[in-house]
Amino acid sequence: QVQLVESGGGSVQAGGSLRVSCAASGLTFSNYAMGWIRQAPGKEREFVASVNWSGIRTSYADSVKGRFTISRDDARNTVYLQMNSLKPEDTAVYYCAADKFFKGTSPSYDYWGQGTQVTVSS
Repeated sequence: QVQLVESGGGSVQAGGSLRVSCAASGLTFSNYAMGWIRQAPGKEREFVASVNWSGIRTSYADSVKGRFTISRDDARNTVYLQMNSLKPEDTAVYYCAADKFFKGTSPSYDYWGQGTQVTVSS
C-alpha cells in the first residue's frame, strides 16, 4: 500500500522560507517521479513542481520559478520542496504526489498524500 506523508507546513510571514517534506513508503521510490501540487481555498488544485525518477529533470510553475526548489533523497525515500521568498498567494494546502511517469506540469498523479497547510501572512 502506497503511503505519502507530508510534513513541515506551517505559518510564515511574507518573504520568509519553509521546507516541506514527503516521506514515501509502499513503493520503489527511486522508480517514481514525484510532484508537489497545491490547492488554495475555493480554487482548483494547481501544479507547483515536479522531479523525475533520477532527479535530473524538474519542472516548475511560472508562479514559483526562482523561489521554490524541488529535490529528492532516494536513500530516505523523501522528496522536498524548499520555498523561499514566500508570498501570501502561496497560501494553500500542499500535496505530495507520485507517479511512474514524469508528469511535467500536469497535476495528474496516481498516488497522493494527505496534504500539509502552508499559510503566508502579509
